[in-house]
Amino acid sequence: MKFLFLLCLLFPALAFSHGGGLDKQGGHFNRKTNTYECHKEPCFSIQQQSKEAYEQAKPGTYSRVYNRKDWPHWIDSDGDCQNTRQELLIATSKVPVQFKDYRRCTVRQGKWVGVYTGQTFTSASDLDIDHVVPLAHAHRHGADQWTRAQRRVFANDYENLLVVHDATNQAKSDKAPHEWLPPMKSFWCEYGKRWERIKDKYELRYSNQERTTLNSLAETC
Repeated sequence: MKFLFLLCLLFPALAFSHGGGLDKQGGHFNRKTNTYECHKEPCFSIQQQSKEAYEQAKPGTYSRVYNRKDWPHWIDSDGDCQNTRQELLIATSKVPVQFKDYRRCTVRQGKWVGVYTGQTFTSASDLDIDHVVPLAHAHRHGADQWTRAQRRVFANDYENLLVVHDATNQAKSDKAPHEWLPPMKSFWCEYGKRWERIKDKYELRYSNQERTTLNSLAETC
């Protein structure tokens, strides 16, 4: 099985917007596309290393029972004390963030727009980082055969992550589009495209109900 890889797993320094400068790895976070882009070394080398490490991951003992602990998420890949959640909060805040303490590990305040509701939030504690395609859903649709390394990549793939209101994320849980859609209908088109892009990227299975709903969402674009 072949997978495409989003660079952001190994690039958590994402505070730069598309129009800004490059981070210490030689890349930047494009807020318009919600992707990380390489422009110079060592970014390109790290990208290749990430892909090779993923593809060479040795098969292990697979479990068909979903356990969130089998999906390493919110990792701190560069050891700067800011994990995936914190890096995404920093990258998507409309204003410079404030941290809980001098170590600058945990974001306390900023300004975010929850894409599922359109609401504005200033406290990080009101926010969750949602997996567009939930981990449990992925597990039920093919990821039960993945290695831990593959699950780690999926769980920290920025293309599959969105900053949302915690209550909305809890309401969604692990539901597919035919079971739950964002309250803000203007986001349905993007949500459907993002869902399909992630499932195709990781070659996850679709249900018939899922396909029907995604086709309907495409008509809203």
